[in-house]
Amino acid sequence: MLEEIRTEELDVERFISEKVKEIADAVGEGTAINALSGGVDSSVVTLLGHRALGRRLRTVFVDNGLMRQDEPEQVVRLFQELGVPVELVDAREQFFAALKGVTDPEEKREAITQTFYRDVFGRIVRESGARHLLQGTILTDIDETVAGIKRQHNVFQQLGIDPQQAFGYQILEPLIQLRKDGVRKVGQALGLPASLFARIPFPGPALAARVIGEATPERVETVRKATVVVERLLQDRGAFQYLAILHQDRVTGIRDGQRDFGQQIEVRSWDSVDARTARPSRLPFELLEEMAEAILREVPGVVSVTYNLAPKPPSTMEAI
Repeated sequence: MLEEIRTEELDVERFISEKVKEIADAVGEGTAINALSGGVDSSVVTLLGHRALGRRLRTVFVDNGLMRQDEPEQVVRLFQELGVPVELVDAREQFFAALKGVTDPEEKREAITQTFYRDVFGRIVRESGARHLLQGTILTDIDETVAGIKRQHNVFQQLGIDPQQAFGYQILEPLIQLRKDGVRKVGQALGLPASLFARIPFPGPALAARVIGEATPERVETVRKATVVVERLLQDRGAFQYLAILHQDRVTGIRDGQRDFGQQIEVRSWDSVDARTARPSRLPFELLEEMAEAILREVPGVVSVTYNLAPKPPSTMEAI
């Protein structure tokens, strides 16, 4: 049973010192692979691993085709400025091939998990000779997976899955006792810029978690464009998280006086501390109107924009 380190009890410097030593002891004289996605959790793990291993840490950003606009290049550049070299791996074709025809949420998550850990990182780890993979699993990921709410792509041992047997390497998870607010404190102490440690959460399955139904390149591009609008207009509102979701069925709309079947985008904005519970942000109606108009104008094929009003629970942060 994991012992949670609550944020108000977190001794940040002691935590960093202990985790750096744990990583160094586990890897020994060998090398480790680090999975960087640009999110808060993986960014913090990257700096912990860099501090523990230096050049013996190989940091890889996998471009799965599911990230936000220009995210792979931005993340690589940010970490290079922090002195951490990042290798960008293009795996877009592999991920979309794995997602082809998949509509069930759990099957979609499993397809991404297997492609990431077994195929893409499995190959990288085998070729490098590394025996360890660093990743940013946090306690909320474990809670939701074990409770059966949703399978988080980065949870294995708590489900009885041995990564060594399944993928050929061990997984190190230095943040597993923390929740998001604690991770942010550690990131700040490590010297991450606010643009990273204060960044809104982003799911492991990336934009595939925000496409209800099949995540094709075209449908992912639609939600990517909507995400640009939502993040641009909500970034200064102080919300914990905000996102756009593409619904599965086409809905009836009107364009140029004619019936026009199009796409529906749902906007969610959350006020929360640690993601365990949350309430929809009370946004001004004028802002909601501005957001809807921008999405209809900037995202081709969209004819309907809605705003989620259900709290968590029974809703969840992400759609799937």
